[in-house]
Amino acid sequence: MRVGIESINFYGGPAVISARSIFEGRGLDLSRFDNLMMDRKSVGVACEDAVTGGVNAAKPIIDALSEEDKNRIELVITASESGVDFGKSLSTYIHDYLGLSRHCRLFELKQACYGGTAGLHMAACFIASGASPGAKALVIATDVARAAAKSTYGEPTQAVGAVAMLISANPEILELDFGATGHYSYEVMDTCRPLPEIETGNPDLSLLSYLDCLENAYKNYKEKVDGVHFQETFDFLAFHTPFGGMVKGAHRKLIHEELKLRGPAVQQDFDKRVAPSLTYGMQVGNVYSAALYLSLCSLIDQADIADYRRVGLFSYGSGCSSEFYSGVITPESVRKLSAMNIQAGLDSRYKLSFEEYDDILDQNVEWLFGIRDKKVDFSGFSRIYDHFFKGKGYLVLTEVDDFHRKYAWS
Repeated sequence: MRVGIESINFYGGPAVISARSIFEGRGLDLSRFDNLMMDRKSVGVACEDAVTGGVNAAKPIIDALSEEDKNRIELVITASESGVDFGKSLSTYIHDYLGLSRHCRLFELKQACYGGTAGLHMAACFIASGASPGAKALVIATDVARAAAKSTYGEPTQAVGAVAMLISANPEILELDFGATGHYSYEVMDTCRPLPEIETGNPDLSLLSYLDCLENAYKNYKEKVDGVHFQETFDFLAFHTPFGGMVKGAHRKLIHEELKLRGPAVQQDFDKRVAPSLTYGMQVGNVYSAALYLSLCSLIDQADIADYRRVGLFSYGSGCSSEFYSGVITPESVRKLSAMNIQAGLDSRYKLSFEEYDDILDQNVEWLFGIRDKKVDFSGFSRIYDHFFKGKGYLVLTEVDDFHRKYAWS
């Protein structure tokens, strides 16, 4: 059976700031800036959370379905490290505001930035099982950076965003090479979110863990799939992308080890097979569980895909869990994704000054995990709301009433 991603969309938040302006405003060492390969990052406001991001990513996909197809969505999985409740999953709110059938499984999973991949493969296994012929699954990876992470070198990259993926036996975006997947996972304390206001860790250890997992997940893939050649098997590559510089280093390490390439040949391979996947990430930043799938969207929109093309995909989540797998994209993938017009959405974001950005972060701190009763004060970000949300039909948070989150359409 064919199985994979039928539709995909990305929601990149309402506002954006130059990554360089964060370096300058925080007094960070500008000699480290170019190594990030970052241009801008998305910024959320107080009327947003992981629920609104997920709904706003998924709604264009759902709206394009017939009522019959919409009612065949029998599984909704949310993946996030930005949950709003210890027990109640994000998927309950998302399912409700998308108006999906009640004959549906709903749950949330968590494994740092690997979560979106975990959701994709769980959904693909459900579809491939044939337990409910013709069924579809909706997987949503949605995350929000912690507002309190000021004056760290992570701040210029930590962003907000969500990817929604419809999984089915009609994989018009990405057909999985089902079963062609390598895993590598172990316990490590590289990055974590131990408290509502903290996103912390050891960046050097995280980089080493990422590289270790890439090497060994790929080795595990080769053990399971005959005749794999790093350069000839994969027309393109898409990696989990905290920032572009990390991906460039990971590609360089693997191509050194696998093909013994050095010098200009490494850069040429990077430019051809990897760089198209970084275009959107350089404009958005790290979107955690959604980051790999933003890279996939970027690849499909930016690369020359004139025929069937195989993509190698690497997913990493701190803590840590990783997977290297593959799938096929086609010109139909390009046509299907172009309807979502992701670049136009990114271009429509409100451009923040550093002073506006800093004020927004202070407002967002008031909306950390565990609020019981609070109404959103839209006056604090009225220019952003009027520019991006007003009359556009996006879902926004309006209040929390006895822990119950209330939303409305803008």
